[in-house]
Amino acid sequence: MFEPKRLHPTAILFFGIKTLRQSLVGLLPVIILALNDGFVLYTILGILFILIVVVGQSFLSWYRFTYTLEEDQLLMEQGVLIRKKRTISKHRIQSIDLTQTVVHRIFGLTKVQIETAGSDSKTDAALSSLTLEDGKWLHDQLKIKQESETSAITSLENSEQDSYPKRVISLKSLIIAGSTSGSFGVLISLVALLTFDLDSFVPESFYNKATTWFIGLAMEMMVLLSLLSILSVWILGIFSTVIKYGNFSITRYDRELFITRGLLEKKQTTIPLNRIQAVGIKESLIRQPFGFATLYVEIAGGEINKNGDAQTLLFPMLKKQSIPTFLKEILPEYQNVPNQFSPVSKRSLPYYLLKMIWLPMLAIIVGIIFVPNWIYIPGIALVGAALIGFSQYKTNGVHLSKEQLTIQFRLLTKETVLLKQQRIQAFEQNQHLLYKWHRLANMKLSVLNNFTGRHYTIPGLEMNLVNELANWFSYKKE
Repeated sequence: MFEPKRLHPTAILFFGIKTLRQSLVGLLPVIILALNDGFVLYTILGILFILIVVVGQSFLSWYRFTYTLEEDQLLMEQGVLIRKKRTISKHRIQSIDLTQTVVHRIFGLTKVQIETAGSDSKTDAALSSLTLEDGKWLHDQLKIKQESETSAITSLENSEQDSYPKRVISLKSLIIAGSTSGSFGVLISLVALLTFDLDSFVPESFYNKATTWFIGLAMEMMVLLSLLSILSVWILGIFSTVIKYGNFSITRYDRELFITRGLLEKKQTTIPLNRIQAVGIKESLIRQPFGFATLYVEIAGGEINKNGDAQTLLFPMLKKQSIPTFLKEILPEYQNVPNQFSPVSKRSLPYYLLKMIWLPMLAIIVGIIFVPNWIYIPGIALVGAALIGFSQYKTNGVHLSKEQLTIQFRLLTKETVLLKQQRIQAFEQNQHLLYKWHRLANMKLSVLNNFTGRHYTIPGLEMNLVNELANWFSYKKE
């Protein structure tokens, strides 16, 4: 303590990978053009020069990066030409996560990610490569603990950990999660994109021969190959889910939840209980008919992840009927999951339908005028939009208890959100002229999450019900 320390030397590798990744997007087109024009030797020399520069820059970045732990703050200094000094107070730290990639696990290392108040990752700190012992020690030193509270990382290694509630996901549940996840559609899109751009990366003669061979196949063989391709992508989606969430476990401690996951990249996350603003239950169009759901929590000051998602996963896959039992064990503050909801008003159905079908209706009018032969396309879109609007009307609703408001809504995925009275930051009700005439109103709730917060809107509720909810919110205890 009080003495500057450096990262583990393998940090040079991580600095280099980060620099190459940032440069690859701009350099790849230049390299492809140079190879096509026959400048092979100059391209190789250029790549070697870039690698030497990257290695040198990575070494200097590692050498010039130091961190110092003082009594109530962490000091970091970094930068080769421009020196940056950052001070992080222990009292501003929201969570400390330990992550181990494959490289980390080979060398017994870990990455320490420190999240402070706010949602901008640039204001947080990441120590890319520490020994596992140093990472756990730093984690424990930075955490603000009461005398009777022990660290989740330390407790995990003690035999007393069995006294804490813990849930582990099964391989069967992971396979179901992978086979019904939305990543299947993403993988299909990526495969299609690579297929369309394949002629840019392979020799033209080979591409033409392969295309001619595929077109010459019998229809049955083409269908079989297409089905095999879809099946392969589906299996790949399952495999990626198992790799990402393998060994997933969640443990409830006195003041925090502790989550570990990952087969190749092992990640350990702590969620302070006092930062949880809401609990959500997601049921996708594929999972809902089978009775499966995903649990997440909204975290105050949470950082938006690489996928742009500000929600924090609580459990990847559960049977819907098992959720109350799970919450009673892991998060008893939110164990009240209602089955019955006060629905939106029947008078709001035309508004739900109109909101969804106005754009397809406009497309139909344009199609009738300019391309009548293709009018069936916006017609199909109109039917789909009407079905979505009707499903939203049937799904949306609210349930009020003494200290909790539960809302249910749908865009495509059905979501149920449990909101504690003291966690709701703002309550808004509004109505336009037609709503006022029909005695309807929209309800909007806001909770803390990332920099912009999270907002929930339920349109078309009975005016009397919205007034009741507003009164319930107004009289909340400080």
